[in-house]
Amino acid sequence: MSNLIRINAIILNPANPFTWASGWKSPIYCDNRKILSYPNVRRMVTVGFKDIINEHFSGVEVVAGVATGAIAHGALVANELNLPFVYVRPEPKKHGLANQIEGDILPGQKVVVVEDLISTGKSSLNAVNTLREAGVEVLGMVAIFTYGFEVAQVNFKNENVKLVTLGSYSKMIELATKAGTVSPQHVELLHNWRMSPETWGQ
Repeated sequence: MSNLIRINAIILNPANPFTWASGWKSPIYCDNRKILSYPNVRRMVTVGFKDIINEHFSGVEVVAGVATGAIAHGALVANELNLPFVYVRPEPKKHGLANQIEGDILPGQKVVVVEDLISTGKSSLNAVNTLREAGVEVLGMVAIFTYGFEVAQVNFKNENVKLVTLGSYSKMIELATKAGTVSPQHVELLHNWRMSPETWGQ
């Protein structure tokens, strides 16, 4: 987590909130694409995923990345585990073979899904359902970071998907406070945002 803050993959700015694509105002911006530019951090994430998968998802046969943010991380951990890799598009391609799952996968195979960031979980779970429709067994999902929104927890529970992450919003606040990245007076503000992000700042 501290490395993500150090390379500005996670930026906290409570005084000047960011605007997400959804229109939500947010005191945090998470850009895990930056990880790919830092070999040491990239390696840390890859090994972290490998350890999580070995501990929580025994019997995995295929690694699946969620397009586009988790394609690289998924491929890296699949290589580390010496397993096949596929990735899942948000929707079928509109030309060529019209694939939604890219790569070779067989019905009945056991799959772990790799994601970079969990907000509401909607797009992540869309990938899970696409894989299930293809007849594979989804053992669960690993992700770099989760905001820990209640709506995501409910969505994952409803879809019966086990989620294990390398980092979390609450841990990030703790580390950022200790490092002096965020002032103590902003901690309550950050906690309030996570409880109601859709209305925060209005």
